[in-house]
Amino acid sequence: MTTSTRGAARVPAVLVLEDGRIFRGRAYGAVGETFGEAVFSTGMTGYQETLTDPSYDRQIVVATAPQIGNTGWNDEDDESGRIWVSGYVVRDPARVPSNWRAKRSLDDELERQGVVGISGIDTRALTRHLRERGSMRAGIFSGEAIAAEAELVERVQAQPPMKGASLYEEVATKETYVVPAIGEKRFTVAAIDLGIKGMTPHRMAERGIEVHVLPATATADDVYAVNPDGVFFSNGPGDPATAHGPVALMTAVLERKTPLFGICFGNQILGRALGFGTYKLKYGHRGINQPVQDRTTGKVEVTAHNHGFAVDAPLDKVSETKFGRAEVSHVCLNDNVVEGLQLLDQPAFSVQYHPEAAAGPHDAAYLFDRFVSLMEGQRA
Repeated sequence: MTTSTRGAARVPAVLVLEDGRIFRGRAYGAVGETFGEAVFSTGMTGYQETLTDPSYDRQIVVATAPQIGNTGWNDEDDESGRIWVSGYVVRDPARVPSNWRAKRSLDDELERQGVVGISGIDTRALTRHLRERGSMRAGIFSGEAIAAEAELVERVQAQPPMKGASLYEEVATKETYVVPAIGEKRFTVAAIDLGIKGMTPHRMAERGIEVHVLPATATADDVYAVNPDGVFFSNGPGDPATAHGPVALMTAVLERKTPLFGICFGNQILGRALGFGTYKLKYGHRGINQPVQDRTTGKVEVTAHNHGFAVDAPLDKVSETKFGRAEVSHVCLNDNVVEGLQLLDQPAFSVQYHPEAAAGPHDAAYLFDRFVSLMEGQRA
């Protein structure tokens, strides 16, 4: 439930965590109530891309950067057609946006889209709490939605957890659409939308790829009806353990040995198709400053992340799967989480992070070139 009101900064608000911790601040954006999983993002820039990333469906995002909203909101940087976060938590919202591209303030856009937020709280203390206790269910209540603390905690605890949540169909396109190649067309790719960001097909289009974006419910017949040179599986929200349809589709693609590339949720889907398990991280990786090593080259990249689940695959050996040998190709240097997989006997690979990274950094953009190389090799 949300209601819009001008002067929201003067309206009291509370953030309530499922373990009973409460933070008091002021309303930011729409006034009302909202629920989701409280997570933190360490990016100092790119809040517009974060807020419109479908992978943040049903999550209350805490910005660790102390001041948010300096560059306002423009009409070019959205990663999808709407804001997907269920709530937004900031410490010090900018009073006046200052950027030549800005059309309105972040506060105004949150209000326009009915996104309930809170400002003026100690986000450093909140982030430390989530790091120690883990991501958890939360609620933001402002204005008339504020009630007795015990009642609010009880309402938060009644919300469904992220573990076991199937969300990718909520955010995916319902109809197939085509992103044309920029310049001369070289390849056709069927992209499975599990929560795809707008910059992803654009990065492929820049490389002469015509991208057919298909719904999450697409079948193998749907995929091969576009006569693809390669198949792509996108990022997306929720627990990969629930994604039985995408796993079955990826299995069919692997059986045909079509060049395959997966990002984020797509990496987890590849892990499951290869027979590995997945698990929920304590507080996940979210932000644009995560160090990852490409084990095939030894290069360390600064990368953009947004994931709360990971693949459980051995780091120290090559694994035998029903599709041949597979290995962990990338690893997070902060905690050794699997950040990439590749098959050694057929053209398929994936990464857990975001090489399209519209807000930057762009260290991992070469992965789209690697996908092109796989398709060139298959064609040859």
